[in-house]
Amino acid sequence: MIYADNAATTKLDIDAFDAMKEFLTDSFGNPSQPYSFARRTKKALRESREIIASCINALPEEVYFTSGGTESDNWALKGFMKRQENKRVIVSSIEHHAVLHTVQSLEREGYDVCFLDVTTEGVVLPSMLESKINNDTAVVSVMFANNEVGSIQPVAELAEIAHGYGAAFHSDAVQAVGHIDVDVKKLGIDMLSASAHKFNGPRGIGFLYIKNGIKLYPFMDGGAQERSMRAGTENVPAIVGMAVALKKSCEAISEEKIKLKNLEEELLSGLKQNNLDFIRNGAENHLPGNVSLSFRNSDGEMLLHRLDLMGIYVSTGSACDSKNTQVSHVLRAMGVPEEYAKGTIRISFGKDNTLEDVREIVDSLTKILS
Repeated sequence: MIYADNAATTKLDIDAFDAMKEFLTDSFGNPSQPYSFARRTKKALRESREIIASCINALPEEVYFTSGGTESDNWALKGFMKRQENKRVIVSSIEHHAVLHTVQSLEREGYDVCFLDVTTEGVVLPSMLESKINNDTAVVSVMFANNEVGSIQPVAELAEIAHGYGAAFHSDAVQAVGHIDVDVKKLGIDMLSASAHKFNGPRGIGFLYIKNGIKLYPFMDGGAQERSMRAGTENVPAIVGMAVALKKSCEAISEEKIKLKNLEEELLSGLKQNNLDFIRNGAENHLPGNVSLSFRNSDGEMLLHRLDLMGIYVSTGSACDSKNTQVSHVLRAMGVPEEYAKGTIRISFGKDNTLEDVREIVDSLTKILS
């Protein structure tokens, strides 16, 4: 088996799994309880929050645990907008559907939603935001890095423009956290969404960074968990696993970047040497290991299934859109020619992939397309 769909989900890190076991079997006390048996889980919760905060240069009290990126995006935008007098929201046209469907929901409630165009490389230029933003804008949301083509956005410049108009800046950083350096203070980010299963943590857990001073409505009413902002008993095993996985991922960013770049170069070089007609989508500044390829006059779904039969697992784009065989909204926004766009697959390498995997992928694609 060759798994090359790490942008969809990643294998749980063994150290994260080992750290979780204690809180699934032995230290299972509810951290909200005052008795001594709950102290271990309470301590683990506090330490995990501190670890995660340090990985993005935030304060521990600015980190709120959620069920993942989708919840974090929903909470950030809906929870923020419902406290604002200004009703205008600006998002990029290539956001994940967790953001797009959230702002469409807000639009149905009477909010004004504005979409930003992108370049052919899938990048929001600061000038594009300058042309759309005004003093009625409450929040700007632009993803840190695109899930389909890997393009990294000029987050710091976009956040600075948003702040210049009195607007907050949110970034869906689900694909970025744990893979590239993320410093919320340096970048000027007010809210940031992340999901553990994208950086070898467990599924069903994530976090939302909310800068001190940014006010949101609580996501859920009930108990006093997460400073009364997100009620419900905390999933301590998953939180512990997320913290361990994120710390390991952040410590290995530089090393992994070099390795993944070598895998990318081997892939592209092999495909070119075999004279396959394709284009690489996305910007030069992109997520390490995220390779979106469009093959001329081909079919992405056919490629996915043929590779599947060979024991190779890739995607046609976003895993959330795997049942949708149309050209994705991301490729359309980038203006990828139709004869190429329909033949798009995303190959996303992770820490377990090897050069041997890459060569097998090249050989398999050549057999299919020749």
